[in-house]
Amino acid sequence: MSNPLYETLFGKYFGHTTTFLLLPNGKTISHDSFIRMAARSANALSDMGLSVGDRVAVQIDKSPEALAVYAACVQSGLVYLPLNAAYTSAEVSYFVEDSGAKIFICQGCKEDELAAVAEKSGAMLETLNADGTGTFTDLTRNKDDSYNTIERDGEDLVALLYTSGTTGRSKGAMLSQNNLLSNAQTLVDLWQFTDRDVLLHALPIFHTHGLFVATNVTLVAGGSMIFIPKFDLDTIIENLPNASTMMGVPTFYTRLLHDSRFNKDLTRHMRLFVSGSAPLLAETHEKFEARTGHRILERYGMTETNMNTSNPYDGERRAGTVGFPLPGVEIKITDSKTGDVLADGEIGEIEVRGPNVFSGYWQMPEKTAEELRNNGFFITGDLGTIDSDGYLHISGRNKDVIISGGYNIYPKEIELLLDEQPGVMESAVIGLAHPDLGEVVVGILVAEKGETPDLDDLSIIFRESLAKYKQPQILLIIPELPRNTMGKVQKNILRQEYKDALMQLD
Repeated sequence: MSNPLYETLFGKYFGHTTTFLLLPNGKTISHDSFIRMAARSANALSDMGLSVGDRVAVQIDKSPEALAVYAACVQSGLVYLPLNAAYTSAEVSYFVEDSGAKIFICQGCKEDELAAVAEKSGAMLETLNADGTGTFTDLTRNKDDSYNTIERDGEDLVALLYTSGTTGRSKGAMLSQNNLLSNAQTLVDLWQFTDRDVLLHALPIFHTHGLFVATNVTLVAGGSMIFIPKFDLDTIIENLPNASTMMGVPTFYTRLLHDSRFNKDLTRHMRLFVSGSAPLLAETHEKFEARTGHRILERYGMTETNMNTSNPYDGERRAGTVGFPLPGVEIKITDSKTGDVLADGEIGEIEVRGPNVFSGYWQMPEKTAEELRNNGFFITGDLGTIDSDGYLHISGRNKDVIISGGYNIYPKEIELLLDEQPGVMESAVIGLAHPDLGEVVVGILVAEKGETPDLDDLSIIFRESLAKYKQPQILLIIPELPRNTMGKVQKNILRQEYKDALMQLD
């Protein structure tokens, strides 16, 4: 096989008129039509001078054309770099420049704003809109709908996904063909996906969950997807009767449970509901089962590893756990300081090893060495324990990440921005529990002596510098931050003391 990932996900569908994508407007796209769309994109990229290993950065809306760019990159040996559409130009500038992207495809409405980013990085700039129009689409229009697939090895780099770090500097996780392919094939078997499945897909495709789990699993199985741009309650309920499976984040399920239309009659025909990207509350599990008769299947993964564990398809899906290691994946719980393996029942650092684990961080050998052991185990930064039945429980996050609406937010990035502002001496950013989003960001700051920071001005700065989901929902000024004897800020105390602060939002 000349290009394992392409042939397994895409190449096998030439000439297949079976339905791949069902769109909200009633339009359908066959597997064959999609593969030809991707081939035109691959030819366009090739004619622009891109060659094997070049990075393709995209910050575009979810659409069939956007998904075709991913397929085109796989076919032509390019490295795909998807970026959250909510990122500001300041954030995008770092990703494009650090990756050395040769082309940057953005939304048409942001072309003027992002032109300087592309110019600074020496990247070509093209546009692609939610409706499929744009300068990049224009380039593909008259291209051949077949492409000579570039030979690639299973260990070759296929995607670069940036994940923020606790130091504030984002890290590019390098994912190979084997990383993606092994995970997709394992999940198809484990979750019993077939060509008869219709996946209700409302996840973003700039993220591991929506792209490498939902999409790749569907393609390996030969099924189809109801391809919805984003989560919209009415659209989800309207399309559920035509689906057999759904993947979502906890926020999806909490919002569905708030709607009386979501009931047993609506979901009776469904085969599987999967949740990930953030912890699912036991209460949500219980309410969901009582309402629908279905037990949500919760799994555990991350950017650097794709999926690591899953509750069983057949067997007890235990609330408060993320199940067992996937076939071929090893999980161990270790002492954060010594690295020694802990006994079952003890809380420690979760480490994972398997074909799903990435090869390292882009141009960050020191950071790679810190988090990826010589024996192949990746130190996740998450804390957990394995119970007597073998289920993995996530206890907390050693890296202090906040998860809001399924998105990872790293406090240090926001703290660095806060600390730069006039009148601010120091700051601490915490996450507080939220019934819908899981957590929201709260900024706590200490003013310089004799100064009173303008909170309204700070809010404006956040809107200009940070994606919306990262912006603090509340800013508080306090006399001093609580610290332990070693001088470390005790965020657990802050979370406890200000746990009711969200009432200010009501």
